[in-house]
Amino acid sequence: MARYVAYVFKGQAKRIPFTFDKFADAFEAAAAAEGIDLTRFRQMEQQIAALHGQQKALKDFRINESKRLGFSDIKLLRDDAPDAL
Repeated sequence: MARYVAYVFKGQAKRIPFTFDKFADAFEAAAAAEGIDLTRFRQMEQQIAALHGQQKALKDFRINESKRLGFSDIKLLRDDAPDAL
């Protein structure tokens, strides 16, 4: 069963193939497709996880940072699921 990442980047809806062999999550796959380096994002993510230890703080950071980079509505889809975009 094929997986895809559907997302909106700077107002344009896109859909790309996804495998867990190459990417850890849907955001990482979308960023790679757009040529965005996530090194600083991952460093800050690790710091937040170490300092706060709360999933809510980490989730809030991910959502806010993805919006700042121009992403919205990032979803991991299966081939048999209806496309949300």
